Amino acid sequence: MKSYLNVLATPGAWRFLLPALVARLPFAMLQLGILLLVEWATGSYGAAGVAAAAAAVSQAIAGPQTGRLADRHGQARVLLPQVALHGLALGTLLALATAQAPTSLLVLTAALAGASMPQVGAMVRARWAYRLGGSARLNTAFAVESITDELTFTVAPVLLVLLSTGYSPVVALLVALVLVVVGTTVFAGVRTGMPEPAPVRARSAGGVLRLRGVVPLAVAFLAMGSVFGTLQVGIISLTAALGTPASAGAIYGTFSAASVLGGLLYGAVRWRVSATARLVVGLALLAAATSTFTVAGTIPLLYGTAALAGLVIAPVVITGYTIIDGLVPAEVRTESFTLLGGAIGLGIATGASAAGQLVDQFGPSLAFVVPPVTTVLAALLVLARRRGLRARPPAVTSAPEPAPLPG
Repeated sequence: MKSYLNVLATPGAWRFLLPALVARLPFAMLQLGILLLVEWATGSYGAAGVAAAAAAVSQAIAGPQTGRLADRHGQARVLLPQVALHGLALGTLLALATAQAPTSLLVLTAALAGASMPQVGAMVRARWAYRLGGSARLNTAFAVESITDELTFTVAPVLLVLLSTGYSPVVALLVALVLVVVGTTVFAGVRTGMPEPAPVRARSAGGVLRLRGVVPLAVAFLAMGSVFGTLQVGIISLTAALGTPASAGAIYGTFSAASVLGGLLYGAVRWRVSATARLVVGLALLAAATSTFTVAGTIPLLYGTAALAGLVIAPVVITGYTIIDGLVPAEVRTESFTLLGGAIGLGIATGASAAGQLVDQFGPSLAFVVPPVTTVLAALLVLARRRGLRARPPAVTSAPEPAPLPG
């Protein structure tokens, strides 16, 4: 635990970590919340699925553009108008759903709510990289962020479902709206660790996708997102087929808990193996672990395979963020982080859609063929492009590591 305590003891870190945690809970509630809201308003799961997918895809597309603006103009100047726009879009969606507006209007507004969602998680990672750049503690800081993501994506849906069933989806998303506005506003006001805006001349005209090594990493994160999306659909459908639908939540919770454990163990190690080699091996192990779902025909086996896959996935995510931090210039760091986050979101939507089609056509077990295929292909791509994933030569692009406070 010493490595984690050293990172969390970074002067001023808690000033931005606490409001960021509040702002990140709604991020994990939005897609499922829109699904429940639109189904409640229209009575159609088909319409709800389209609206949720529209939010996910628009978020994946707009996220890197938000990161680009944050790199260029500073986090606060982007987050404050963005959270205001998000509040307006989500509030309008709630009003339209309550009024039972046409589905097309609900889908359009859901897309606006997704596109305007503040990318606080990527901006926290950018702050860590700015403060700890060049330090061995950065890998541990990224592990902290991966664990935080996993916890929020475990806790937030539970809170959302409790509020939706106890009251209504409108109340649930109103709570999410309050949390995102308060958390983002406070986070934007904390200047601790905030990177300095980059000059326009340092920007790449084609965006970060034109930079060396970024495309293979984006594909790897898309594959990891497909794991999350596929397991959500596959576990729910298979447990229902086995006659124990209530166990789906506990099985997915096992996956999340194992991911937290895997991230903790991985982040505490000072690795001597290159990050690229770790990424290739991690993706291959993830393919092997997720392939066991295809033969997990009982509830105990589902628990075991979920734990196995969870142990592997957080280290792969951490490694990807570590690699991209060493690849891209500091002035495009936030854009790069939001790109990877958007790739995961797009992978979730794609994986869930593909798994749903396979379940409908061939049964629950066939849904689990998606993750091994996507992760193996990603591992092969990373292996083939490994030379382009070497870190850039160090440059003076970030603030020096702060000295401890007196006393």
